[in-house]
Amino acid sequence: KQWYQRRVPITAGKVNGVPIDLIQPASLRYKVLEPILLLGKKRFEGVDIRIRCRGGGTVARIYAIRQALSKSLVAYYQKFIDETSKKEIKDILLNYDKNLLVADPRRCEPKKFGGPGARAKYQKSYR
Repeated sequence: KQWYQRRVPITAGKVNGVPIDLIQPASLRYKVLEPILLLGKKRFEGVDIRIRCRGGGTVARIYAIRQALSKSLVAYYQKFIDETSKKEIKDILLNYDKNLLVADPRRCEPKKFGGPGARAKYQKSYR
């Protein structure tokens, strides 16, 4: 319960029911807060943030949360506010880190027959 000691919340958003500025582990908390720190609290003032995240490991969840936060703010600005401010936000995020808006499509390749892994084949002996 020590991590509830912080008094002033950074933003009024929640992830799986927990405030964004209290996300565990604390060492990766700034990864989630990167979009907020980059764009400033002023752009997040009128937005209520609720993110649900399931599956994957701890680091993958943190990266998924920060990407959802960034993409949703860009979509909000496109739909409810003007296009110029949306483009400005998008440029700031893309210049800092492309993974804030673009997902990494790499996945584990499935194992095939004839070998111990996806690409490796069993060693062949001629004698």
